[in-house]
Amino acid sequence: MSNILDIKSISEIHRLLDIDKPVHPLISVVKHSKAMNLDFDKNLRVNNHMYFISLKENIQGVFKYGRTSYDFQEGSLVFMRPGQVTSNIDNSEPDLGGWSIFFHPDLIRPYSLADSIQQYPFFDYDSNEALHISEKEKQALAEIIQKIESEIHQNIDEHTQEIIVHNIESLLKYSQRYFDRQFLTRKNHNKDFVTKFEKYLHSYFDSSLPLEKGIPSIKECGIALQMSGKYLSDLLKKETGKSLTEHIHLHIVEIAKNKLLNSNDPIRQIAFRLGFEHPQHFSKIFKSNAGISPKAYRNLN
Repeated sequence: MSNILDIKSISEIHRLLDIDKPVHPLISVVKHSKAMNLDFDKNLRVNNHMYFISLKENIQGVFKYGRTSYDFQEGSLVFMRPGQVTSNIDNSEPDLGGWSIFFHPDLIRPYSLADSIQQYPFFDYDSNEALHISEKEKQALAEIIQKIESEIHQNIDEHTQEIIVHNIESLLKYSQRYFDRQFLTRKNHNKDFVTKFEKYLHSYFDSSLPLEKGIPSIKECGIALQMSGKYLSDLLKKETGKSLTEHIHLHIVEIAKNKLLNSNDPIRQIAFRLGFEHPQHFSKIFKSNAGISPKAYRNLN
């Protein structure tokens, strides 16, 4: 059975990695080196209460994150938020070209970033959905990391924390730009998943699952397509302009239209069979997408 180690401070991270004590209590930039301890017990799982961003380059080994294992033999950025659990499932060698930045939620709590950081979806992506960046992009991020590291190591004054937080925000904004680019450069690949998702919806709503389990959640849809639900929703949004939830609602409305016109089933019964516990919720979604209530739609014909 796996042991879970809770990491609640920057100092604990440094002790786990067997590296020098941190200079700042709430943030640390770690340049990957051979001195780092990555030889963890295979059964050890780490619940990290920090934000974590890591550039992996040429690392030999496998890292497990969420449901998926990922081979870091090419440069990629991985993001984690507090409360996510990781484990090392293969022997790993330090990546001398990479870096990691850890920061405690308390660092950003007094700033607007404490709220806006929730808007960055890539913290909820699986590791196989990592951001792959070009040499030019790596350099841009390295300059930001250098600024953060410089602030950490100089004498702390009244401006230090604000400047550090400003640079973290820049790091996240650049990462969002690069993720948007990654979606665009994978358009053919993305279209395959759009088609698979549409087939999944047809299969799901043609079965008894809506009556048994209700409307599929974002997480369930992601599992069905072997990716995180958040990544799938963002992929659909970039490719079609509509989120995962919007796709589900449109699919439901199209089914409902056929049932309303081709049967005398009560609207309440149609709603239940489509996975709605409350018919009022069904009517609200139908009207929002069709511009008319289910009853009024049926009476048009």
